[in-house]
Amino acid sequence: MQSKKQIIAFAALAVVLAILPWAITGGFENGKSWLRAVDFALLYIMLALGLNIVVGFAGLLDLGYIAFYAVGAYSFALLNSPHLAHVLPAWLMNPPLLVMLLIAACVAGVFGVLLGTPTLKLRGDYLAIVTLGFGEIIRIFLNNLDRPVNITNGPQGINNIAKVNIAGYDLGRPIEWFGIVFDTVHLYYYLILAFCCLIIFVTLRLQRSRIGRAWVAIREDEIAANAMGINTRNVKLLAFAMGASFGGVSGALFASFQGFVSPESFVLMESIMVLCMVVLGGMGHIPGVILGAILVSITPEILRDVINPLQSAVFGKRLFDPENLRMLIFGLAMITIMLLRPEGLWPSKRRAREFHEHDEEAKA
Repeated sequence: MQSKKQIIAFAALAVVLAILPWAITGGFENGKSWLRAVDFALLYIMLALGLNIVVGFAGLLDLGYIAFYAVGAYSFALLNSPHLAHVLPAWLMNPPLLVMLLIAACVAGVFGVLLGTPTLKLRGDYLAIVTLGFGEIIRIFLNNLDRPVNITNGPQGINNIAKVNIAGYDLGRPIEWFGIVFDTVHLYYYLILAFCCLIIFVTLRLQRSRIGRAWVAIREDEIAANAMGINTRNVKLLAFAMGASFGGVSGALFASFQGFVSPESFVLMESIMVLCMVVLGGMGHIPGVILGAILVSITPEILRDVINPLQSAVFGKRLFDPENLRMLIFGLAMITIMLLRPEGLWPSKRRAREFHEHDEEAKA
């Protein structure tokens, strides 16, 4: 009976996701802008699920995760733009989508291992400081690799990035199927949604595998996990590599969707926001992380359209800068939620018990 309910729920969710872009573009005045926000929310879900492997499963605090997003984005940009076309061999340029995403995932995974190898004995605040430095190093490199050889074009970024081409269909142009015109923002919605679902599936399989249980064992007690025969070194490196590869895939899709990348898209604040998604939703719980990613990415966009009418209604005029007031309200909301629900909005049952075990002991 339970399986039938799950099938019905998944079928209903699939229908909602299929018609969502049309409902948004047809139901809102700035429908395409809102659909772009949804596309970015899907990218953030992929990023949050990747960071959840490192932070939520393995318990390794990573403040430089956005570096892997940058590596994936620049890998796609360099191979799918005219920037290095005169240097790279022709057979390497504009690879098929799946090949390009595999390249981005592998390159980001290598960088994940490079980060994880020297930090194997670090935990907590020390690991956070090292990973923060790694993220800033990557951004500074991207910002300065324009001399003496112009590789990344420095702070000007890389533009003219080619859109994805699937089976002869260019996603950069509207496509008509069965009398329905799909704009670029619609096409990328379905493309990003497909890879987002794939990453959710892989994450679920990892969580239920021996590797996932090994990550949880390391998070709970690394010494005990080592005594049980778990190779903590390799398992931790695998967590860094897997999380980084998810970030690389998300970055590649971001570069193609945006058509432009620059170091300003990969600042420290982005890493903090992705970490907030994981913590706010519920570390280690995949549905909670997805919920956190949606709320943290969409709420500021909702506030953007609410701030000015709210100021006009309350004060009769605009007294505060909308951007600053928007982030102030957003920050206060996050603080309030974490004070009331430190375990997250949708934590796993195990984590919820861990946070409230002292309350149960006090009642007993």
